[in-house]
Amino acid sequence: MSVRTFVDTNILIYAHDLDAGRKHTVAKAALRDLWDRRSGALSPQVLQEFYVNVTRKIATPLSKPAARAVVDAYACWCIDVTAADVMTAFRIEDEAGIGFWDAMIVAAARKARAARLLSEALNAGQTIAGVLVENPFNPAYEDSLPAPSFAHPRKGSD
Repeated sequence: MSVRTFVDTNILIYAHDLDAGRKHTVAKAALRDLWDRRSGALSPQVLQEFYVNVTRKIATPLSKPAARAVVDAYACWCIDVTAADVMTAFRIEDEAGIGFWDAMIVAAARKARAARLLSEALNAGQTIAGVLVENPFNPAYEDSLPAPSFAHPRKGSD
C-alpha cells in the first residue's frame, strides 16, 4: 500500500481548471496517481473551498452540476472533521505559526494519517505536526509522477 496523501484545495482546483496550463496538467496527473494508488485523502473544507472557487473564481468556471459531480467523485476520499479537530488546529496554528485555515488542513491530514500533504500554499519540505508538505509543481515531485493516462476516475470529473 502506498503512502496516504492529503490534497489541499489549490491542487484540486488546478486539476479541474482548464485555464491553469502546466499546473492543470501536473495537478491532474498527481490526483490520477493518488486515485490509482487509492491513497488520496481530503476534508469537507477542501471540497467546500473547491466548489466555491471553481464555480465563481476561476477564468472559466465549472457549471454547478459539473462541480458537484467532482465533489461527489472525491467524497470517498473525505475524512470526518469534528470539534476536537478544530481544537487540534488551534494548537497547530500556534505551534507552526500558520493561519487557522491552513492549520485545519494540516489537522485533517494528520487525522487521515497522511504522511504527505500536497499544497502550493504551505512551505514545501516543511513537516508540520508530523505531515510533510510537498509542492507538486516542484520539478523533482513532477518527475516522480507516472506518465499521464487519459482515463478519468469517474465520468464528469474533469
